[in-house]
Amino acid sequence: MTVSPRMCPFAVLLCALLWGSAFPGIKAIYAEWENIQVLPDMQNRLLLAGVRFIIGGFVLLLISKSPIKQLKSTPFLPLLGFAAAQTGIQYAMFYTALAVSSAVLGGLLVASGSFWWLLLAPLILKTPWPTRVQWSLIGIGAAGVLLAVYKPGAGSGQPVLGGILFCASTLSGTLGVIILQRVLKTMGARAATGYGLLLGGIMLTLAGAGAWSDFTQLFNLKVILLTCYLAMVSAVGFGLWNYLTSLFPVNLLAGYRFLVPVCAVVESSLLVAGETPGLGIWIGGLLVIFSVVALQRVKVVQ
Repeated sequence: MTVSPRMCPFAVLLCALLWGSAFPGIKAIYAEWENIQVLPDMQNRLLLAGVRFIIGGFVLLLISKSPIKQLKSTPFLPLLGFAAAQTGIQYAMFYTALAVSSAVLGGLLVASGSFWWLLLAPLILKTPWPTRVQWSLIGIGAAGVLLAVYKPGAGSGQPVLGGILFCASTLSGTLGVIILQRVLKTMGARAATGYGLLLGGIMLTLAGAGAWSDFTQLFNLKVILLTCYLAMVSAVGFGLWNYLTSLFPVNLLAGYRFLVPVCAVVESSLLVAGETPGLGIWIGGLLVIFSVVALQRVKVVQ
């Protein structure tokens, strides 16, 4: 299957809708745990994330072409680094951030991945450094993030801690995309994503070993169904996204990533009880999205 350049924004929109739905999905699991008097502590969160990504990884590998053969021809260290960055480390911080702050704030801050890319690509991939205009737009985006953290709205919990963790999470995810470019030289995007989710899921499950004894209490029917949905989100969303990175320049895709925070904020606002975006989210969100879109237009003009 190929995706034409005209269809690329719609493919990214599908990814955005799926990823956006993950925020209220995880919050729904945390709410269910509170209903059954189980705290979403670190061990429980890590186990939940691990189970989700192991399932998602298995699903992708089952529908991949010759995944074992591709694994044998791929250096294991870059694959392990990709799994650690895009799944293990990113989601350990992401699940913690969602436990201490709001899904709405997290939905907005996923846009920080575009800023990380502009800052890291020159260091790692030796692409040109941002111009003065681009630095100015990055500054506007950073101001939007600070404003969103300062006035996030109802149900925000600990927005400063959550904001730091969300941004650190997207930093790890951006490093994962950079490492993925090396993995894709010898492995297809679907298999690479599958192994990344599986290996990262195993890392998270081992890190959450302290919660293994409470597995049956943590995973009642509702949590199992939600976890299976989240696994599908991972398999389809990351599978499609990483496939797009094999067809189009990552700089081009980064320009469409403004769809991710838009979908995440809207879906979280509608589906998460007790969360209402404040003035900082609205104004800060507009600044962030403006800067992301403007950065892409500046690159296109150049």
